[in-house]
Amino acid sequence: MIVALVDCNNFYCSCERVFQPKLRNQPVVVLSNNDGCVIARSNEAKEQGIPMGTPFFKYRRQLEQEGIFVRSSNYALYGDMSNRVMTALAEFVPDLEIYSIDECFLDLTGMAHVDLTDYCRQIKAKVYQWTGIPVSIGIGSTKTSAKLANRLAKKMPKTKGVLDLSNAPHLLERALEKTDAGDVWGIGRRWSKMLAGRGIVTAKDFRDAPEGWVRQKMGVIGARTQLELQGTPCIELDIETPDKKTVCVSRSFGKEIEKIEGLHDALATFAMGGAAKLRKLGLVANAVNISIRTNVHRKDQKQHSESATIAFPTPSSDSLEVLSVTLSGLKRLFRPGLKYKRAGILLLDLVRKEDASRTLFSTPGEGKTKNLMSAFDDINQRVGSGLITFGQVRRSTTWYMTQNHVSPRFTTRWDELAMVGEPGQINPPPLKNSSAELIKGRRKT
Repeated sequence: MIVALVDCNNFYCSCERVFQPKLRNQPVVVLSNNDGCVIARSNEAKEQGIPMGTPFFKYRRQLEQEGIFVRSSNYALYGDMSNRVMTALAEFVPDLEIYSIDECFLDLTGMAHVDLTDYCRQIKAKVYQWTGIPVSIGIGSTKTSAKLANRLAKKMPKTKGVLDLSNAPHLLERALEKTDAGDVWGIGRRWSKMLAGRGIVTAKDFRDAPEGWVRQKMGVIGARTQLELQGTPCIELDIETPDKKTVCVSRSFGKEIEKIEGLHDALATFAMGGAAKLRKLGLVANAVNISIRTNVHRKDQKQHSESATIAFPTPSSDSLEVLSVTLSGLKRLFRPGLKYKRAGILLLDLVRKEDASRTLFSTPGEGKTKNLMSAFDDINQRVGSGLITFGQVRRSTTWYMTQNHVSPRFTTRWDELAMVGEPGQINPPPLKNSSAELIKGRRKT
């Protein structure tokens, strides 16, 4: 087995840079939902001492003084760019496993006749040419050693972003010696302190530790990680992504909501978004869990957190049915006089539509609205997600996330495409708080 791990470098920041050239080689940070914490940093921002996960408000002044660019999370852009990267990678190998939004394992087994370092450098160059996203590639005889190689490829400039440890025992030995045990995939902070107490500090120490002791203290996961570092593959490539068992759509609001109408609008949007996800995946849900809660950080306010699970008469992915059940649950949960900060739905017990239980008079996911749902999805896919909805009049946008520094969704919204200015220069639309503001601004021009 020979496997390569492709990891996008500072992925969220790299996505922001693709359509905004002024951000290249500049310090950039990306914030979490509601502009809460720093969740991504460019190398330049790391060098200026901006910690990962720090609350934005604590470093706001420093970010402004040091000229660090701040962007709100733009998951529509990141998701589409991830799909482009994975599609590009699929051109080079017969099998791959998409591990996360910015990581992918490639199966290089059977390519021993090829110079893998040179081949992966070609992959790296093509992915950047086709998508604008820089990647690093680590190659190993197991997934764990590929992870290790990838980590070192990022840190060692002389590797030029590609490191092959699959057939170089001396390099693997040095890599294990240079890597802390806590930085090994599968160990992390959870076990590093315990291992350090035993004198196991490096990845090499862990690989050479007594196997019986590792299994006793760390269970199957620890034993499997140790075997992988020893060169025995224990974690196979997951070529076929398993079906989801749940689909969750939830959000913390930009402002607290006191009226049921605000929660109604939010949960209606979540319900229709969740149902659309089910149809895209070819799944149906047997039940939905609806939850609402107040701001747990406001100790001066009365607290309330409650949820309800309601089963569908038959497994469903029908937006109208999911919407109806969700809103009926909201009526049971809502308490007047409270300030709600978060709400969400969780679609449960998912099965493939063709495998769902049927009744004498119904087919799961294909009720009387089958054609309507198909048209609904087609329009939203072609024109823009959320453009059409069912009987919902937005009374306010108070439940929307706070995104004061969000970039346009350059690749998924017609009204937010980058505009070409001078030859060779791309001018993005101005940053905005919502699509509505962008459209309004363009109409004036």
